[in-house]
Amino acid sequence: MPTVAIVGAGPDRRKFANKAVRAFLAAGYEVFPVHPTATEVEGLPVYKSVSAIPRHSLDAVSVYLAPAVGLNALDDIATKSVGKLYLNPGADAPAVVAKATTLGLPVATECSILAVGFTPSQFPEE
Repeated sequence: MPTVAIVGAGPDRRKFANKAVRAFLAAGYEVFPVHPTATEVEGLPVYKSVSAIPRHSLDAVSVYLAPAVGLNALDDIATKSVGKLYLNPGADAPAVVAKATTLGLPVATECSILAVGFTPSQFPEE
């Protein structure tokens, strides 16, 4: 089963990071939500950081963070072997892309929900 960390995932079903959790679950991934204060997202336990996930490698990491926050999160993400780093729209500032590339992370500047074959509108907000 492929694995993915959703960085910025929270319980608010209106947010794209929450929709990404649901999209990756629907696509057959083992999903690891990452959020500094949430404890559960869509019935899954939440990790405070990517480095706290009990896996050496992840097939994908999908980032839903403002660029200033995302820049700080990249060092933590780079503690894992990552197959693909999705920098979703709004998280894909040039400085974030540059730092991720410098860290050797395989960057994809695209919507991860679309990349796994869904659209955000397929995941209702209620």
